[in-house]
Amino acid sequence: MLPVVFDLDGTLIDSAPDIHAGANGLLADEGQAPITLAEARSFIGNGAAVFVARMRAVRGIPDSEQPRLHAEFVRRYDDFVSLTHPYPGAVAALHVLEANGHRLGICTNKPHRPTMAILTHLGIAGLFDTILGGDSLPVHKPDPAPLRAAFAALGGPGLFVGDSEVDAETAHAAGVPLLLFSQGYRKAPAETLGAAAIFDDFSTLPALVARLQLGHANGDRPY
Repeated sequence: MLPVVFDLDGTLIDSAPDIHAGANGLLADEGQAPITLAEARSFIGNGAAVFVARMRAVRGIPDSEQPRLHAEFVRRYDDFVSLTHPYPGAVAALHVLEANGHRLGICTNKPHRPTMAILTHLGIAGLFDTILGGDSLPVHKPDPAPLRAAFAALGGPGLFVGDSEVDAETAHAAGVPLLLFSQGYRKAPAETLGAAAIFDDFSTLPALVARLQLGHANGDRPY
């Protein structure tokens, strides 16, 4: 069975409300006005450092404050769990894939410690045989190295499930098919990202994986 690796934020979980609240707590402590939920969603995807840089930019906070604010944001990140929830059907789909013999992994740009905090909080950390965060290697997505490392830990290349332009670029660079969840934090039209399949309902994911597994077995490589 092909391994299946998942992005996290915007793919398995809707974490934007927690990240939004945490960012606004930090901004309030700095005497700054809050950002909107839509802004927070648009800042997610390239890791905590980029999120903080984008947050600073919209509030006119100087670049010199980046190291301090990034460190403080990451220090608080473990606590960003109370408003986060899996997308409907996501956990059930993980259980079906596991029961069908697929080894599962996570490859996210969220730092590893808060990644483990939220997976543990949601009770699903044990479903994954490998979990790579944005700071697990010297580089992060869209560099393909973390995704390749995740698949290597699972025994070989397989399928990547993500939601964004970053995930599409990563999958293409790594040479693996992308299954694109269309309800996440993507900005570009889904049809422009070169996904092997696009889905908006996690109940359909096991069947999509089975279809791509069959195509792989038949030598029909969609990447």
